[in-house]
Amino acid sequence: MSQTSVFKPWVPNWAIILILIVCMLHSMVLLGVYTANVTYSASFLDVDVEDLQFSLCVTYGTFLATILIESRLFKFFPTKKYFVTIYSLAAITFILSAYTDNYSVFIMLRMVEGVLMALPWIPLRQLLITRFKSKNAVIIGFSCNYGALLLASPFIMNIAVWLLENYDWTYMAYGSALFQILCVALVMLTFNNNRFHKKIPLYQVDWASYILVLTAILCGSFFFIYGERRYWFDSPQIILSLLITLVAGGLFVIRQQLVKRPCFDMNVFRYANLRTGFFLFVIFYIARATLNMCHSAMFTVWNWEPSRVAQVQYLNVIGNVIGMVLAGIFLAKGIATRLIFSLGFLIFAIYHFWFTFLFVPDVALSDILIPYMLQGVAVGVLFVPLVLFTVSSVPTHYAPFSGTVGVSGRFWGSTIGFCILQNAQVFLQRSHFTKLRQFVLSESPVTSERLAKLTQSFLAKGFTADEAYKLAVQQLIQAVSKQSVLLSDMEIFTVIGYGLLFLVVLLLLNSHLKQTFDLFKNRVWGS
Repeated sequence: MSQTSVFKPWVPNWAIILILIVCMLHSMVLLGVYTANVTYSASFLDVDVEDLQFSLCVTYGTFLATILIESRLFKFFPTKKYFVTIYSLAAITFILSAYTDNYSVFIMLRMVEGVLMALPWIPLRQLLITRFKSKNAVIIGFSCNYGALLLASPFIMNIAVWLLENYDWTYMAYGSALFQILCVALVMLTFNNNRFHKKIPLYQVDWASYILVLTAILCGSFFFIYGERRYWFDSPQIILSLLITLVAGGLFVIRQQLVKRPCFDMNVFRYANLRTGFFLFVIFYIARATLNMCHSAMFTVWNWEPSRVAQVQYLNVIGNVIGMVLAGIFLAKGIATRLIFSLGFLIFAIYHFWFTFLFVPDVALSDILIPYMLQGVAVGVLFVPLVLFTVSSVPTHYAPFSGTVGVSGRFWGSTIGFCILQNAQVFLQRSHFTKLRQFVLSESPVTSERLAKLTQSFLAKGFTADEAYKLAVQQLIQAVSKQSVLLSDMEIFTVIGYGLLFLVVLLLLNSHLKQTFDLFKNRVWGS
């Protein structure tokens, strides 16, 4: 690492910290801008919601693969030119996406964005931590890094929704590109021409391993995202994607054992706490994925406007802030890791049990206020401690690899979480709809009475008798469909709640899980 500062001497330290945090939001914009309004984005590209989820996995999966080789690229290029080039290319990809309505081209752009998202991620955090002189610099740096990502999402969604409601798709892309140009200006203003690392030749990049792991990640994502829609192993595409995943993944593992400088050292998995951290990340992201079910209920059952749903997410942000502040205090005071995890997952369980009783045909904002904020508190309490626990559960020379394990836990947790919830919802909704449909049969006295009232109301509005009856039946079926959605959500939340309680008990009883990270001995720059 260079002893020469890469920042201009006249720029104050507080401004450097603020600019680095703003530039970190570049990754959040690349990852989440197209999923800010899934319905609108899907309709513009003429694709399904699963396709948008797959595009998200493509970006995040490419990000995961790219961080394996990112350090080599960062050490080869001059620091200032490195960041300026990345942000400029990101702006160009957003402009191109504004005029792209072909899904295949869109996916290619999303892969490019995954690369551009990964390249500045670790260097920016590395630079940020060097700006803090406190003994808790690593805690502060990681909290700022991941806190920016957590807190930025609702703001980005609100801006995107506002642009979509008042303008159109292209303006959302223009706005995202403008943010990248702002990052270019901030880098030009703040950085000098010095290097942060000694230059390393680019030929040492293991491109073969990169292609193998990227192939395995993308095909694995395809398997999980499209499995239910294509009836799993009845589809040749699903079978082929699984085979490619296993073959490419296996070749990647073998190659890491044979090459002199592996981009990922498999020996890192020998450490039990790393395996525990990976497992907890997967559970964490599966539990976190249920928040999308709450948002779906707001749209489809409670009929809230997109702008209102976007604004409600600020309540979750407040919870995130509270949780991160608590986590920072716990870490600074050296509270045992398993106690922090137990508290976080317990709050998660309370949120799930509480929301179980809120899946009704109509609710007020005041009804969901506390549990919705509790979800944010749980995420805030768990996120940074989980990252630090995972990346520092191995000796220092393995730290970058443990960071990659943490990212892979987040990626596969969110992907598998989507798969599990999607399959559970489809199965349960179909089952409940079949059972409830009997109550809309004409021979049911209760249904006949309700059908007559609905028909009469439509007749009063000027519809013919035939039209009024058809509309009444349609409204009954919609009511049954909504009820099946609510019952399914209740069951899923209840099962996950009990699963999280079981995990809390395991954490409390597990004497092996100890406070393992020495934040000053284990200086970690891996993700």
